Amino acid sequence: MVLMGGVGVPSISICCLFQTRPTRHLCLKFRLKPSLSHSITSMALTNNNNTNTNERKLPILLFDIMDTLVRDPFYQDVPAFFGMSLKELIDCKHPTAWIEFEKGLIDEMELARKFFKDGRDFDLEGLKSCMRSGYSYIEGSEQLLLSLKQNNYEMHAFTNYPIWYQLIEDKLKLSKYLSWTFCSWAFGKRKPDTEFYKEVVRHLKVDPTNCIFVDDRFLLSLYTRSFIRMKPQYHIIYLFHIHI
Repeated sequence: MVLMGGVGVPSISICCLFQTRPTRHLCLKFRLKPSLSHSITSMALTNNNNTNTNERKLPILLFDIMDTLVRDPFYQDVPAFFGMSLKELIDCKHPTAWIEFEKGLIDEMELARKFFKDGRDFDLEGLKSCMRSGYSYIEGSEQLLLSLKQNNYEMHAFTNYPIWYQLIEDKLKLSKYLSWTFCSWAFGKRKPDTEFYKEVVRHLKVDPTNCIFVDDRFLLSLYTRSFIRMKPQYHIIYLFHIHI
């Protein structure tokens, strides 16, 4: 895992933080474990203006979950469960069923009914078991969360995921480190919908400059950067995972 980002061309081991107020400084310190997977072994964020320990500690960190902190089983385990390649699965699955499930518009029984374009039956409980088995902390991510937790940072999930987030929680207990506050299924909104970002600020009751969004998706990051250009008070850090 490495911190990467993109003002201009992204490059390895660069942490990209959009900071638009030059009078407010945000220092990031991190070490990278010298391994093939480039694991983050520790990271500390220090807000130089936040000197009063009685105040709410800022910034607030909002983490994407899948393939940022937790391995996503969709790309390998799920195709194997169905006996298909990833391309075959994408070609035959319903184009919007999972998105509807992520937004809480349909329940898991409706997902099972329309998961495939041709309406074929499949073992729903078997799929859930497959996904549960595939969830694991990405190397370095739990240490990162622990370090931030020990430094008393307020952390929330900000993720496109259905009610099956409970499967992740049951196995990995992410709630030891962060709150599952902003899941798409509960809000009926998905990233990069700007209304989803606005929900964060409304709920947390903080200035947007005190929110940092952490994500791994380059394409989503491009959308988010477009949003930041419209709303420059937001910050984002991109975490990309590189396996050699």
